[in-house]
Amino acid sequence: MHTSSARLSADQILEQLNQTLDPVLSSSRTAARPAAELALCSYPEQSFALRWLEIIARTNSELGFQFIAHVPHAFRNMSLDQVETWLIRAMDIYDRQGLYPGSQSLANVDDFLRTLESSKREVRLDSRLNSILVHYLDGLSARSLHIKSGTAPTTDTETIFLPQTLDVFSSKAQNTALYRMLVTQLWAQTYFGTFRRKDQKTPTLSDQLDQYSDPARARVIFQRVEQARLDACIKRSFPGLARQMKALNTTAEGSKWHTLIEPLLNPHCTVEDSLELVSTLYHSKAVIPESLPWACEIDIIHGQQTTDARVAKNQRELTEALSNWLEDDMQRTDILDSMKIENAANDASTDQDPPSFTLSLDGTVLTPPEEIQNLMHSIFLDLGEIQSSGSSGTSEDDQYDGHSPGGPPESSAESPIAAPEDALVYDEWDFRRGHYRKAWCYLKELEMPEGKIDFYAQTIEKYKGSLISLRRSFETLRNRTQRLKHQKNGDEIDLDALIDARVSAFSGAEMSDQILSRLDRRERDIAVIFMVDVSGSTKGWINDAERECLALLCEALEILGDRYAIYGFSGMTRKRCELYRVKEINEPFSQTVKSRIAGIEPRDYTRMGVTIRHLTKLMNQVSARSRLLITLSDGKPDDYDGYRGEYGIEDTRQALIEAKRAGIHPFCITIDQQAREYLPHMYGAVNYTVIDDVRQLPTKVAAVYRQLTV
Repeated sequence: MHTSSARLSADQILEQLNQTLDPVLSSSRTAARPAAELALCSYPEQSFALRWLEIIARTNSELGFQFIAHVPHAFRNMSLDQVETWLIRAMDIYDRQGLYPGSQSLANVDDFLRTLESSKREVRLDSRLNSILVHYLDGLSARSLHIKSGTAPTTDTETIFLPQTLDVFSSKAQNTALYRMLVTQLWAQTYFGTFRRKDQKTPTLSDQLDQYSDPARARVIFQRVEQARLDACIKRSFPGLARQMKALNTTAEGSKWHTLIEPLLNPHCTVEDSLELVSTLYHSKAVIPESLPWACEIDIIHGQQTTDARVAKNQRELTEALSNWLEDDMQRTDILDSMKIENAANDASTDQDPPSFTLSLDGTVLTPPEEIQNLMHSIFLDLGEIQSSGSSGTSEDDQYDGHSPGGPPESSAESPIAAPEDALVYDEWDFRRGHYRKAWCYLKELEMPEGKIDFYAQTIEKYKGSLISLRRSFETLRNRTQRLKHQKNGDEIDLDALIDARVSAFSGAEMSDQILSRLDRRERDIAVIFMVDVSGSTKGWINDAERECLALLCEALEILGDRYAIYGFSGMTRKRCELYRVKEINEPFSQTVKSRIAGIEPRDYTRMGVTIRHLTKLMNQVSARSRLLITLSDGKPDDYDGYRGEYGIEDTRQALIEAKRAGIHPFCITIDQQAREYLPHMYGAVNYTVIDDVRQLPTKVAAVYRQLTV
């Protein structure tokens, strides 16, 4: 029961609704019922509703009406924080799917309440959990596996797909453990040979299961018995996981089923044993028990295709790597034919890690380098053995089976489920809502087209005089030395420290032994990314000045030895944000980089937030004592779809705050004379500089960089 003497009356609320929602409300009677219900709410709830109504109505008046119609019901069942979460979720749905789904989300208050209840136990595959699971996978196996969200837990042997949320058990701890069990089961498919076959002529899993009159039933049986084999392998290898599996198991399998699958508990069992048991169970019409909670789908098609493609690729790379390593004049196939590959696990169980491999060539035992060991390791996992001939199922004529008459089967990289997304997706800050718009911007990283290399040479000639003094000033930064005082060890007496020590001794205190000084050389450990505005407004002199300034910078930075990257950014609307690689952080300075600098040209608009977020992500992969993000721009954030004014400025400011939290120091160099009106708010009072004359840009930028890194 809401009680407050200060709450608004229905007439007062109705008047505000008519003012805010016009022209959606054709008459006051349209809003009479929401106004009457809202009048019964407390004053804080009324204020909350009317404040958010004004924000929503700027986006869509109809959505605002739907909010005000359903918010009283939300108030009766949720706290204000929960109501805000319900509202933001609906607005995110509106952003992605449109008005009708957004309105439906607002109307389904009860569905959201059920979601709130499940969230108490639900676990999400967020970036933190993803990172934990990736590290967990790295500990299980030497072969790297990626993790992405998918509709069902499955793998193509290179990427593991997991559901975005898990809500199977009654606690978060159990559901988190279930994620780990799913990852382990999918890893086991790749490690214990679910897709393993001796050579390309051996029928695939799909072929063998399709031989049955009811292939669908055969596949169900195979999924269940292969899971039993993999579970046995996991339990033998990881007793701790075996205990967790027992704790999470809620399925009654029965003694009869355990008797049927007992042959698969042998350490030497392979996927071929699972296929034999499928035949037995299929013809006996045995009842297959319900799947275990961590059961994962075996993606037979994509898993087999990816494995076969990887084996063929690894065999070719192994042949070439061996030939290069041995530096032999013989043909490559001759080298492999005369070579014997040995390992210490030919008679070991598949539960053991593949060992180090040795090669015997003409009686000489050789230990191959790490690159070749890794290739052999990968082939061992996929085939269960290393064949000493280059014809181990991967010859040019045997790469394709009869099911792909037009060419080789699609690799997992080309299949729809495993194809990399065309664009990177980033959130965008909406200051009006005080929340991010989820997965709002789509950014593509492209390579800057190369231009005429003559431009670079002409620039160096044009600024020859300035470049000489510039190089000299940068050379003084390269080997910085500083005299450290108050040291125990040194090459000179620190007179001030000695006097202080003697005074202390006269006063009865113990005399300090830190009375020397020494020279200390400070090594530079700086990484910087230059974020260059290549929007349409840079056309003409500005574009020329940007290119000239980058040319001079590169010459100076090569003297310093600082790590640096250059990216241009532009785009049109949130769905086409573009980042152009001019030079990556670890890419050597070359003629190609010079050509890309010459190829920089004006493009579209200036959406800065998404670019800063992506470059922050890239910079987070760089280890350096000082990390800088320097923007070269000619104006404020702007884009075709309303990303301008306060909205664009606030999103950019939020992205810069994210960069600072990551330990990156942002700085802006601009030629916009109005920049002092907005840059202090975005970058801070001392983190920007305005260059009055565009023609001074090439020489000024290097001077600014020098000041930033002294």
